[in-house]
Amino acid sequence: MTGNSRFAVSVHILSYLVYKQGAAVPSSEIAASVDTNPVVIRRLLSALVKARLVNAQKGASGGFSLASAPANISLLDIYRAVEPKPSYGMRNFAPNQKCPVGAKIEAILQGLFFKAQSAMETELGGMTIADVVAQLRPICSGKR
Repeated sequence: MTGNSRFAVSVHILSYLVYKQGAAVPSSEIAASVDTNPVVIRRLLSALVKARLVNAQKGASGGFSLASAPANISLLDIYRAVEPKPSYGMRNFAPNQKCPVGAKIEAILQGLFFKAQSAMETELGGMTIADVVAQLRPICSGKR
């Protein structure tokens, strides 16, 4: 799974747990909703449990549930739980330090990327799973 889809799938997982609220949901059921392998879901659930966003119940009737109210789980919490620290392609970026542009571009790009990352994280911090579910409710039909 790519870095870009871990966050989206994790938001899907938590939204599904809200949709199925009141029941411990097995990873196989969540995987069916996401349409991916249960192993992928279990890896993400492991990170979400570690971040204390999700509870895990063991046993025959076990599964996963939210660890907090949806309004208390920000999208930033989820993002930080499942995404590695971004490198913006700078990890292998080694411009020619003898070039006037090459000598300065790395510091400029790092500043720009930091500013963009901060703005995104500010936006994610202002949104919760409850906000996502509020948009889903009117368009999701069927029984829980």
